[in-house]
Amino acid sequence: MDIKDGTFKAILVTTGRKTGKEHAVEIRAVFHNGKFYFSRRNPDSDWLKNARANLNVKIKYQEQVILGTALLVEDQQLCKKISQMKYSDKRSEESRIVLEVTPCEL
Repeated sequence: MDIKDGTFKAILVTTGRKTGKEHAVEIRAVFHNGKFYFSRRNPDSDWLKNARANLNVKIKYQEQVILGTALLVEDQQLCKKISQMKYSDKRSEESRIVLEVTPCEL
């Protein structure tokens, strides 16, 4: 996996908490210190609810499929850092829910 720290579009694949089927969404991601981060202002998105219900996720990026384990970030300093990396406007100062995905070793 040769990904540099920064922001990019990726496809996050979660398992539906009700259907058990894969659910894919294209979303802006942040890669930082070997982990992927996805964020939302509110907790109502299906991808976030799905990832909280089933921590095993996939990330599709540039022809790669990366398996990972998702956890909510509790560290508010890290949440702020991810928002600042993700946005260059006033959104960088908004409070966000941040999902951290640690890639699994293959």
